[in-house]
Amino acid sequence: MFLGAVGIMLTYEWRLALVVVVFIPLMLLFAIKKRLNMTSAFAELRKRIAEINGNLENSLAGVRVVKAFANERFEKQKFDDGNRSYRDSMRIAFKAIAEFVTGINFMIGLLNTAVLTYGGWLVIEGRMDVGSLMAFLLLVNFFMNPVRRLVTFVEEYQRSMTGFERFLEIMDTESDIQNAPNALEVERFKGDILLDDVTFKYENDETKVLNHMTLQITRGKTLALVGPSGGGKTTLSHLIPRFYDVTEGAIKIDGYDIRQIDMKCLRRHIGIVQQQVFLFTGTMRDNIAYGRIGASDEDIIRAAKKARIHEFIMSLPDGYDSAVGEKGVMLSGGQKQRISIARVFLKNPSILILDEATSALDNETEIQIQAALDELSKDRTTIVIAHRLSTIRGADEIVVLTDRGIEEQGSHDELLKNEMLYAKLYNAQFKGFMPDRLEA
Repeated sequence: MFLGAVGIMLTYEWRLALVVVVFIPLMLLFAIKKRLNMTSAFAELRKRIAEINGNLENSLAGVRVVKAFANERFEKQKFDDGNRSYRDSMRIAFKAIAEFVTGINFMIGLLNTAVLTYGGWLVIEGRMDVGSLMAFLLLVNFFMNPVRRLVTFVEEYQRSMTGFERFLEIMDTESDIQNAPNALEVERFKGDILLDDVTFKYENDETKVLNHMTLQITRGKTLALVGPSGGGKTTLSHLIPRFYDVTEGAIKIDGYDIRQIDMKCLRRHIGIVQQQVFLFTGTMRDNIAYGRIGASDEDIIRAAKKARIHEFIMSLPDGYDSAVGEKGVMLSGGQKQRISIARVFLKNPSILILDEATSALDNETEIQIQAALDELSKDRTTIVIAHRLSTIRGADEIVVLTDRGIEEQGSHDELLKNEMLYAKLYNAQFKGFMPDRLEA
């Protein structure tokens, strides 16, 4: 329509057609400039929406903490502030749209005025008849129809594309941890772990959490990591499944540098039980089966029995089809913990990491879960992180880790005889006094 109208106008009166052609680049430059403004405005609008949604999700997820501290007014104020920020961004976006649409309409009106003025002068001079001028004005309107459609399209396009570009920005973000070229697939780990002169620090932080640490963990044995907070115990447990990569040195399993092993393969052979259990919205069966997707009901029930949760599940009206609620809200801490242990039983990994798995439980529940963990640890290389030293007395080896590195290493009885940091930590828990070095 656009090109056809220009061609017909040239045949009617080429001088008037030139007026129209002169306006085209001006309109194009104006549209490009305002389109960039709209892109920027809508991108900022999407960020504000993301901030509001993020804050709202946090407020709802932590509603019990909000109520416990009586901070409802504060959370409402945060939501109001987010909405005001969104409104300001929306105002800027609508202003950009208004400038674009009204600017294009103004230029269309200006073009019609220019054509009518110049065409009228040509009629007065006798170079053009009135009928041709009227026909030309109709062609100008016909010429502007696709322009008006493009104006509407550009507005909708910008709204959609800014959201799509933000989606692509998130989806195209590369993980910091990548597989090595020709990464190795290992069918089954034996479980020998070596931390070979390992140094680690978090990105944008010069503080070294682990500094030239060397540690051997023998297959099938249980190693316990204890010590004051901030010594790097949990960090170490995150390095073995490659949630982070070491800064210097290497971690080896059965002689393989874990950076040379396919990540899915590596993590498939490592089971993790954490203090904070995450359950997916769904049923008991769904959450246990997450340990091995596609597992049979017999395998799921067998894992639940080993985790000491089968009897509780069967006491529910719907048994394994009972809902756990969002994030397991319908279960107690001990029940959620046993579900997570059943997951790992079903996964059947070669290496097991227990990160404060019983620290938040009462004594009776702890005894039940500790029995399940003891069975889970049999014939597996197990790394236990614990502040309750009663849970690791049976470990084959205990490592006392502080911000200075490995302070002590040995069995429970050996470390008690040394009467150093471990003995003082142990006595602080069971004999009621505070060791001098604990604060350090």
